[in-house]
Amino acid sequence: MIQLLFALLLAEVAVVGVLLFNTPLRKLALLGLDRLKRGRGPLVVRTVAATGLVVLGSSLYSMSKIWSRSNQIGAVTPTDQVLLSRHFLEASLMGYSLFLALIIDRLHHYIREWRGLRKSMEAAMKQNRLLEEAKSGKLDEIKARDTKITSLNEEIQQLKLASEERMKEVKMAEANVMALRKQSEGLLLEYDRLLEDNQNLRSQLQSIDHHLSHSDSKKNA
Repeated sequence: MIQLLFALLLAEVAVVGVLLFNTPLRKLALLGLDRLKRGRGPLVVRTVAATGLVVLGSSLYSMSKIWSRSNQIGAVTPTDQVLLSRHFLEASLMGYSLFLALIIDRLHHYIREWRGLRKSMEAAMKQNRLLEEAKSGKLDEIKARDTKITSLNEEIQQLKLASEERMKEVKMAEANVMALRKQSEGLLLEYDRLLEDNQNLRSQLQSIDHHLSHSDSKKNA
C-alpha cells in the first residue's frame, strides 16, 4: 500500500511539474485530463477520491486507537510504535495525494480559463485591428473622395470661366451681327435711293429723247 501511495504521489508531483511549465508535455497532460473528465472519468475519479478519504480516515482512526491504548497502558510498545508510524506515513501520503489531486484539478481548470481568455483577447485584438484597418480604409476613401471633389470643383470653375468667355464671344458676335444688320439696312436704303435716282434719270432721259424726237419731226415737216 505504501509503495502504491509513493508511486501515486510521485506521479502527481510529475503532473504538477508538467502543468506549471509551458512545454509540449503540458498539451499531452491537458489532453489526458480532458479525457479523464469526460464520460465516466469524473465518476471514477470521485470513487478513487472517496476510497482515499476512507483510507485516510481508517489510518487516522487506527492512530487514535493506538494512542488511546497507549494512554491507558501508560507507555507505547515497540509494536504500537511501528503501527503508529506506518499509519502516520499512510495518512500523510494519502493526504498529500489528495491535496496534489486537488491542485492538479485547479491547475487544469485555470490553464483552460487562461487559454480561453487568451483566445478571446487575441480575437478582440484581431477585431480591433480589422476595425482600425476599416477605419483607415474609410479615411483613405474619404480623402480620395475629397480630392476628387476638389478636382471636380476646379474643373467646374474652369468650365465657368470658359463659359463666361464663350458668353463674351457670343455677345461680341451678336453686337457685330447687329452692326452688320444696321450696315446692311443702310446699304439697302442707299440701294433703294440709287434705284429711285436711276429711275428718275431714266424717265428724264426718256422725256428728253421724246422731246428731241418731237422737235426733229416738226423740222422735217
